[in-house]
Amino acid sequence: MLYDCRSLADRDRGIAAAIEAVKNGELVVLPTDTVYGVGADAFTPFAVKALLDAKGQGRQAPPVLIGSRHTLDGLVFTLPRAARDLVEAFWPGPLTIVVEHSPSLQWDLGETNGVVAVRMPLHPVALEVLRETGPMAVSSANKTGQPAALTAEQARDQLAYAVRCYLEAGPCPDPVPSTIIDLTGEVPQVVREGAISLTELRDVVPDIESQVA
Repeated sequence: MLYDCRSLADRDRGIAAAIEAVKNGELVVLPTDTVYGVGADAFTPFAVKALLDAKGQGRQAPPVLIGSRHTLDGLVFTLPRAARDLVEAFWPGPLTIVVEHSPSLQWDLGETNGVVAVRMPLHPVALEVLRETGPMAVSSANKTGQPAALTAEQARDQLAYAVRCYLEAGPCPDPVPSTIIDLTGEVPQVVREGAISLTELRDVVPDIESQVA
């Protein structure tokens, strides 16, 4: 089902349907502040596998989206000071941080090597869903190697019946990918430059370095 969240009634029905689908281990497509994402409950292994299968990306672990900054504390063993400063400055927004996840977490995201990429998106529909479902494994809503979906309709063209619920909120206003920072080492490293520039990042964490050529 595709729900047009630009209509208030359809938005309420769509968000309720998406929350129910995620809790049942099914896939949903939802808008974010970058591109549309396809997501599943991060703690339901068969749902995460269905997500990876739908995209055709093997066992590469997807990022995790959360609906609150406080949720981050439950996912990590320790959070570096630089991570806290960056989250305070740029969340919710197009910043993905790579941190060591807590070894006690009962999840199977694929090949994580003990780390997880986490983001809190700046989109009201996504946040409303995430605050009810808890952490979701979310990847761009397209087949691997195909263009990222900028609407739920475009996502449905690629993912079809693999997804239970599509939330349409219109075209992405600024489809620039999130900036990714690896915070697992001694010095924070930018591994993908995106919507947040290196200059902006260094205003918050001056010693940050970039691995991007």
